Amino acid sequence: MNLLEEGTELDLQFEKRNGLLPVVVQEQQGGQVLMIGYANQEALQRSMKTRYATFWSTSRQELWTKGETSGDRLRIASIWVDCDQDALLYQVQLEGNGVCHAKTHEGITRKACFYRRINIDSQSLVFDDLLDTKQND
Repeated sequence: MNLLEEGTELDLQFEKRNGLLPVVVQEQQGGQVLMIGYANQEALQRSMKTRYATFWSTSRQELWTKGETSGDRLRIASIWVDCDQDALLYQVQLEGNGVCHAKTHEGITRKACFYRRINIDSQSLVFDDLLDTKQND
């Protein structure tokens, strides 16, 4: 039996990606993927201690807790680990309007960072108006 894949010991593989694990953030109610971030050990520990999602900013090279400035926080309901223990899934409850720094044409914070899809035939981006209109359901 492969204990990394089938065991109960937490052995996160931070060293695979230079100390970072990708984190998929999913809304607990409804299952919508809100964003993807990265966590180092310190960010994960802070997230588990406070129950609010903290990430490592790859652009600013610092820790950041979602919502510190915007007020749109991510309350962690559960944390899942993938089979290889090298990726995480945060299931969250959104406290606020949304997670994205981009806003709608009306100036409203977008609920999720995934609000456009690729039209495979034309290879262009298409806005998903349904996601914007159902933002606060």
